[in-house]
Amino acid sequence: MTQKGITVAPAEGKLGVLLVGLGAVSTTLVAGVLASKKGLAKPIGSLTQMGTIRLGKRTEHKSPFIKEFVPLAKMEDLVFGAWDVFPDNAYEAAIKAGVIEKPMLDALKEELSALKPWPAAFDKNFVCKLDGTHVKKAATKWDLAGQLMEDIERFKDQNKISRLNMIWCASTEAYLQSKPSHMSLEALEKGLKANDPNIPPSMIYAYAALKLGIPFSNGAPNLTVDTPALLELADKMNVPLSGKDFKTGQTLMKTIIAPGLRARLLGIAGWFSTNILGNRDGEVLDAPENFKTKEESKLSVLDTILQPELQPELYGKLYHKVRINYYPPRGDDKESWDNIDIFGWMGYPMQLKVNFLCRDSILAAPLVLDLVLLMDLAHRAGMKGIQEWLSFFYKSPMVAEGLYPEHNLFIQQTKLKNTLRHMMGEDPITHIGLEYYE
Repeated sequence: MTQKGITVAPAEGKLGVLLVGLGAVSTTLVAGVLASKKGLAKPIGSLTQMGTIRLGKRTEHKSPFIKEFVPLAKMEDLVFGAWDVFPDNAYEAAIKAGVIEKPMLDALKEELSALKPWPAAFDKNFVCKLDGTHVKKAATKWDLAGQLMEDIERFKDQNKISRLNMIWCASTEAYLQSKPSHMSLEALEKGLKANDPNIPPSMIYAYAALKLGIPFSNGAPNLTVDTPALLELADKMNVPLSGKDFKTGQTLMKTIIAPGLRARLLGIAGWFSTNILGNRDGEVLDAPENFKTKEESKLSVLDTILQPELQPELYGKLYHKVRINYYPPRGDDKESWDNIDIFGWMGYPMQLKVNFLCRDSILAAPLVLDLVLLMDLAHRAGMKGIQEWLSFFYKSPMVAEGLYPEHNLFIQQTKLKNTLRHMMGEDPITHIGLEYYE
């Protein structure tokens, strides 16, 4: 269909979803999609499945479901493939993750058991807390990329897939800053062939995907596609990419609360955040080098929401501290505490205390579904490179060079919905509303 110069190819055939990591997030996603197909559960938390979008004036009362407004792939057309460092099938992995209760998993056992991961590209230097046993062997990282591409092509042929999408749902890698091998596509390919130690597994997966013209989404705070080399490849192959770090748990609360405090011009003296969780993500983040990657992502949120350089008297002396503690008994049920010291009229102090008992994977799974479907939509619309309009789903959104990321959840939502309106030839919603009173 063509709307005001935007052509969106139809969502015909099967959409292959390539999951990097078959742990708590991925198995929760797959189980939820299967349960929705069978009428056993609702896709709660999914913008694409349960969200609506207003069109035109409020007096027109036009608010269709997003899935009816834009030509998205249907959940019935999704086919899942995955890599993991452990050989467990999706049913076994979901039992170990402990997110979904066993009676529901048993109702989906046949389909979940059929999803068996391929051996993963793994480097213990980037995830020191894991001992991967189900891993690929290759002489070089270039060869590893080739093996991943072979997996993808085989999966596509065996399942008669029309289109593909890859999304990183695996662990957070050790902190990494841009290196010479990340500066250009030529340098990256040389680095892959030379086994450059600064090229982590996530970059190998992203390279394989983009090289095959497959959209890539980064659900962890890893550097990955936030590099000149892979941005160059995405541009060359006309492929969209997005990232990074799924916006769940404590950071989700920050992007809801902080905009409200700033909107009311309430000052913030300090924001202390701590978490406990006991799943594989918590175990990985127990290593300082991996926590550093996550910390950078979580700390970046408040600066761009509050913009202390514009209002130093309110936010210029904000002390922001983030902690994550591995606590095995808690499993996937993460608990976060926030102490927020604020001040108001005449400088009088006040406090907010937020105790969020959440299930990390329950919050992340619908984001994965939405990203897969919207990245596929973007690809069919001919959009390439960084998809900033998908910042709504990320803790640390990618943006074009020279821009600061927008972290305010409500601005992100407006950007996302206005992009969908633009794609379909509808006018953006500004919420001015003066016409109702003229």
